[in-house]
Amino acid sequence: MLVLALPGGEPLAAGLASQLRCDCASLQLHRFPDGETGVRIDVAVKGRCVVLAGSLDQPDGKTLPLIFAADAARELGALQVGLVAPYLAYMRQDKRFKPGEALSSRSYARLLSASLDFLVTVDPHLHRIHSLVEIYPIRTRVVAAAPLIARWLRSHVEAPWLIGPDRESEQWVAEVAGLAGAPWTVLAKTRRGDRDVGIRLASRERWPDRTPVLLDDIISTGHTMLAATQLLKRTGLGAPLCIGVHALFDAEAQQQLLEAGATRVLSCDTITHPSNAIRMAPLLARAVRELNADDKESRK
Repeated sequence: MLVLALPGGEPLAAGLASQLRCDCASLQLHRFPDGETGVRIDVAVKGRCVVLAGSLDQPDGKTLPLIFAADAARELGALQVGLVAPYLAYMRQDKRFKPGEALSSRSYARLLSASLDFLVTVDPHLHRIHSLVEIYPIRTRVVAAAPLIARWLRSHVEAPWLIGPDRESEQWVAEVAGLAGAPWTVLAKTRRGDRDVGIRLASRERWPDRTPVLLDDIISTGHTMLAATQLLKRTGLGAPLCIGVHALFDAEAQQQLLEAGATRVLSCDTITHPSNAIRMAPLLARAVRELNADDKESRK
């Protein structure tokens, strides 16, 4: 097996290679004056399972090198080519919200699937699409962050109260709460724009003797978490700990959360970010091993 780091994916690739006890290398990229990108693989791939590693935040600049690398590895004799992308882009546009909009989740799935044999990711944003197999025809594994988040909470928070900032977060919050043995609820959100949201308590249930933990799969602009933090402080329910699976927010958003009263903002390391506190590499490596074993079995 060989792990190849995609642009920005070096920490992930190193962690995976350590867990898989295999070689690790980086792609060689060259940006031409006309804006095109040249990709070169400087290690032997013939007869190997090649694992491309890198999250797909800011995906437009990362996707073409990924496709070029996957195609090159296959042409150079790789037995199979897979992708470990803890954050999988273009999952939220899963319907036409306005006439004429592209269904980018399906388009992106076709693009990646044409060059890959398998895909491993962490908690993709599944809403109207209920499973990756609905749009990805290749072999896939979805790694759940919930067990590791629950383990972190059991070790660091004596009496947590899990709170989802909106209904879409309910699936993650309920699972983590069950694993952590903690009560949970979700808030009601009204979105008026990308950076304009309203939050209210949707339940009369209160746990004032517990530490509120705001949990969501994606923290992007941070405005939903910010509104929820302000609500909890305003209603006297305490200063929350904020946890996101995928940290897409910037330093300014993190600072705003802390200034609003959050005790800490942390995330899984699906995207390299200063808030990373929960490592996913062991579970990602296990998923790669399972897919590789399945391929070997199918070749017998």
